[in-house]
Amino acid sequence: MLEQFGSIFLDVNFYTAVVRMATPIILAAMGSIFAERSGVVMFSMEGMMLMGTVGGIIGSGVTGNVYLGLLTAMLFGMAIGLVYAIVAVSVGAHQIVTSVGLNLGALGLTAILYALTFTRGDEIIQTVIQVPGLSAWKIPLLGDIPFIGPVFFDHLPLVYLGYLTLPLVWFVLYRTTWGLKVRAVGDHPHAADTVGISVQKVRYAAILIAGAFSGLSGAYISIGLLNSYMENMTAGRGFIAYTAIVFGKWEPVGVFLGSVLFGAADALQLRVKAAIPVIPYQFLVMVPYVVTLIALISVVGRANWPAASGLPYKREES
Repeated sequence: MLEQFGSIFLDVNFYTAVVRMATPIILAAMGSIFAERSGVVMFSMEGMMLMGTVGGIIGSGVTGNVYLGLLTAMLFGMAIGLVYAIVAVSVGAHQIVTSVGLNLGALGLTAILYALTFTRGDEIIQTVIQVPGLSAWKIPLLGDIPFIGPVFFDHLPLVYLGYLTLPLVWFVLYRTTWGLKVRAVGDHPHAADTVGISVQKVRYAAILIAGAFSGLSGAYISIGLLNSYMENMTAGRGFIAYTAIVFGKWEPVGVFLGSVLFGAADALQLRVKAAIPVIPYQFLVMVPYVVTLIALISVVGRANWPAASGLPYKREES
């Protein structure tokens, strides 16, 4: 059994799976850094990702164009983000409670939207899983390099977008005026408001960006990895993405590496399930979540939360 377990780490397919399984976590987590750094708790990523899964299926299935499916997924994710922004930022409701409500609501809404779109008479069309899906883009020359090629350069286009999020998010957050505004609003909203920065506008924009990336993350699962739809198909990856943000201490590099770690745990349980079938699959399924809990516990007390995280801002009360 030990030999079988060790052979997993010698197989190029394992490392390819790590990149593939880490991508939805990377997209959601990296896209939500801006909202988190602006002082908004993005516990609603799960709901945004769920909307992205059904948005991708609906957009791709109705139009026959997979890229319009990606656009639809982004819009669906942003729609949940807009609702969250209105309730949490404008109204000032408790952000964790609002997020839980949105996650539960999205779970039911996605099933309803799917049924309404793909129902003929009284029956749901079973062939809907045949909607156009994403195809892999093999990078010329780089994709032919032994080991490195199949691991990093022969994937769906959203995987490459995941690569780009690291330098992009870092640059925007630390080298642009808007990034400075985001950090100021997250740490000192009253001071930011005093110098003319609109706290609400910054937070709204950051949440919508998070919704767009979370929607893409969901679409990656539905019309990328599986090319089909099922209820609750994100399986808690939105919560894992939130843990990656905490684990990475709200820094782009740390969040990216945390996402890869959780993706590796997910890929490992799949490979172990195939290589060592005698191990109960129920035990293996919980591995990514156990790793998530351990990682979260390891940073408790040492994480540097944005000073205004989770706190509603009312200008008239400042």
